[in-house]
Amino acid sequence: MKNLFIYCTLAMLALASCKDDSDDTTPIDVPVVQESVAGEVSGVWTKGGTYKITGHIQIPKGKSLTIEEGVTVLFSDSVIKPEVVILGSLYSLGTAAAPVKFTVPDSWKTAKNLYGNLWGGLIAGPESAEFVLNNTILEYGGAVTTEESPSVKAGLYKAVAGEHVPVLYYPNVKGKLVVTGSTIRNFNEDGFYIEGGQVIIANNYFYTTGVSGGDAINIKSGVQADVAFNVVYSPNTNALKLSNTGDRTPQAYIVGYNNTIINAGWRRPTTKGGSIWLEKAVRADLYNNLLANDRYGIKRDAGNPEDVRSVISNTFYYGYDQTTANQFQPSTEIVKGVNDIISAKAGENDPKFVGYPLVTSNANAAYDNTWDFHLQTGSPALTKGKTDFTRLFANGIIVNGITYKSPAPADYIGALGIK
Repeated sequence: MKNLFIYCTLAMLALASCKDDSDDTTPIDVPVVQESVAGEVSGVWTKGGTYKITGHIQIPKGKSLTIEEGVTVLFSDSVIKPEVVILGSLYSLGTAAAPVKFTVPDSWKTAKNLYGNLWGGLIAGPESAEFVLNNTILEYGGAVTTEESPSVKAGLYKAVAGEHVPVLYYPNVKGKLVVTGSTIRNFNEDGFYIEGGQVIIANNYFYTTGVSGGDAINIKSGVQADVAFNVVYSPNTNALKLSNTGDRTPQAYIVGYNNTIINAGWRRPTTKGGSIWLEKAVRADLYNNLLANDRYGIKRDAGNPEDVRSVISNTFYYGYDQTTANQFQPSTEIVKGVNDIISAKAGENDPKFVGYPLVTSNANAAYDNTWDFHLQTGSPALTKGKTDFTRLFANGIIVNGITYKSPAPADYIGALGIK
């Protein structure tokens, strides 16, 4: 009986201990849901939150907005079609597991709205100091400006009504812009339109952009940029449009390497470029780029060509039909590089993608997320890359106290090697 009493006492103490533990719980953070966001914004949008944008928003000069991982920026007004104007700094800091999303309600993502036009874009001002998009998804924007658009009133981008705004516009020649690990899709016209700054654009996906015109990445004078390891699928015109238009200082200088560009240029109703376009004294060093089923090879404006110091090297070409193969051949407009892999016959130089049917119509713009542009063992693009060249920001750009470095070049051609 004495032992039984001891056991019962111990059991009661244990139950009391469990009760005390359960009463001492730590509160669970519930993600923010903020309704009706409009006007000036700054500070921090917290991890996992949802911010419903119902009017134009603006980051004031001298202030910043940090968007933490997993945040959804939901554009919820189909009449106003809000723009995001950045006069200060923007830091969108998603992760691969929890990206930041600039998006619209799921019910709006229909075939009718394949090219977006449902909100504006991210439009920076001339003194916007720092701009980071890391692991960020931007989709279904590119709306047309009106006289009431804040970008028009502030004299930003083209500063006129009736223009589709790009995904991102950045004009500060003294600023810093970094875009890494992000996805840009379902936009009406240009992806990025950049007129200034130290720039790194790396490890991104661009697809389903441009209805009747537009380039994935459009760079003008005032820009120094490393553009690397991007996959660009079916831009309306070019994956890269590189120009020194505007004659800003510094001269536009772009090092573009290890990019994979597929089906570029075929949906443009008039003939211009169809992969990478060079013009107006831009300085461009291009290495290890893989062009598959694009409308043209690397093409220049013969009447106003690139800087003579430009270097083109180790470009891989594949065309599944004879028309495409013919339009890759060097001419006064199609730039011949050093150590290019190019043939005159349809179907030669199969890059051996892991999961993409090369006979897909070159006019197709609908992206299939099961596609895989890694290279199989035995791909002729493997071990053909050049690595002994100088990139602009190998030592990095410091933004908001973080050093972002352009990735080291690979010894294969294209954005993705063997898995």
